[in-house]
Amino acid sequence: MSSHLPPGLPIRPDGTPFDMSEEEFEAAVSDALLLIPRKLARAMDNVAVFIEDDYVPGPGEDPDTVLLGLYEGVPLTERDSWWEAGSLPDRITIFRQPILDICTSRQEVIDEVAVTVVHEIAHHFGIDDERLHELGWD
Repeated sequence: MSSHLPPGLPIRPDGTPFDMSEEEFEAAVSDALLLIPRKLARAMDNVAVFIEDDYVPGPGEDPDTVLLGLYEGVPLTERDSWWEAGSLPDRITIFRQPILDICTSRQEVIDEVAVTVVHEIAHHFGIDDERLHELGWD
């Protein structure tokens, strides 16, 4: 899989992913969520966070697409009065395997999970990838 990582992501020299249990990875995601400032966390509205092993590209997508995280939903900046009428929660998914593929230590996994969680939460608040890049969160 490492050969299919998008440009800019480091590729481990030996090509083997870092080994971390699902429970340890889940704890890293939980810890990253606790790093979100309380005021910001309270402003999050109707959003759920999930962990999946890997991203599966949909029809029409490049089959080699690799994502570390994904935000699916309607950003807070785009919601109107109709949004609340039966809308499902926004969804943030953190993908375990791609993160393990680029990390060489437990601390790198923890750091990458934190960056990925912040990145996806930023999308919930309406911040796009270009602005995140400008802010150094890519």
